[in-house]
Amino acid sequence: MASKKASKKGQRGAQKSCSNVFSMFEQSQIQEFKEAFGCIDQDRDGVIKKQDLKETYAQLGKLNVQDEELEAMLNEGKGPINFTVFLTLFGEKLNGTDPEDTILAAFKPFDPKGTGFVNKDEFKRLLMNQADKFTAEEVDQAFTLAPIDPLGNIDYKQLCYIITHGDEKEES
Repeated sequence: MASKKASKKGQRGAQKSCSNVFSMFEQSQIQEFKEAFGCIDQDRDGVIKKQDLKETYAQLGKLNVQDEELEAMLNEGKGPINFTVFLTLFGEKLNGTDPEDTILAAFKPFDPKGTGFVNKDEFKRLLMNQADKFTAEEVDQAFTLAPIDPLGNIDYKQLCYIITHGDEKEES
């Protein structure tokens, strides 16, 4: 009975959540992740901690897990791993999206003054002439989501947010 109640509560929470992470998955997938989270959260306090991971590994027969390995896992959440953070981590792993800070760091060399903007034309030239060499069509497609100001500058901080959290304009 309690599990049905928790299940319904979890579904309502997912639907009401402002986080776009819940829109990345089907409702049935979210329920499966919720069940997995419940299995790992051994003490049922709503947060996965090192002791929860140790106990989960022990149940799976792996008794010699190093603290450093567990701490590295927990540090991926950049804070307490509640269900939303848990789901976000899986979304990043399954969708191949780098964490926001990694994407921001990739823009830093193009913004030496730290303004938060890069020139669209200069960035397009770089994308078409460096490393993987995008085509003009690929760059134009990538720029469709990019917030570009009237001066032709890309707000890459906002773009990183859109890449990692979704675009609110698409949802309305």
